[in-house]
Amino acid sequence: MNGVRDPPLFIKDIKPGLKNLNVVFIVLEIGRVTKTKDGHEVRSCKVADKTGSITISVWDEIGGLIQPGDIIRLTRGYASMWKGCLTLYTGRGGELQKIGEFCMVYSELPNFSEPNPDYRGQQNKGVINPNVLSVFMIRLI
Repeated sequence: MNGVRDPPLFIKDIKPGLKNLNVVFIVLEIGRVTKTKDGHEVRSCKVADKTGSITISVWDEIGGLIQPGDIIRLTRGYASMWKGCLTLYTGRGGELQKIGEFCMVYSELPNFSEPNPDYRGQQNKGVINPNVLSVFMIRLI
């Protein structure tokens, strides 16, 4: 499996049911906060690496600390389907650690969290179109 010391898994290789995931990504968008019945705050964030993008569900206080442009390492995460969409979660004992910001090659396509009722895995077989690669860089003055 993909342990803490293993190299990060690419987003294109994430499938429902995988556990103990180690993934490095850049945060592209932060969704609005929703509250559960028992008072927990939940945010859905769009994140990406060079192979594609996915949604991660972030709960409670840590969600308020994440900003677009943050480069984050998820350890001990898991993947599951939520409303027909592949989603990443931190899980018990999981951790999100900021390891950088603003500069990482990423691709928003394919978006592996797009609804796919008959989930067939990676339909592109991991081929990356160089025309959709982006570098997220912001110069702070």
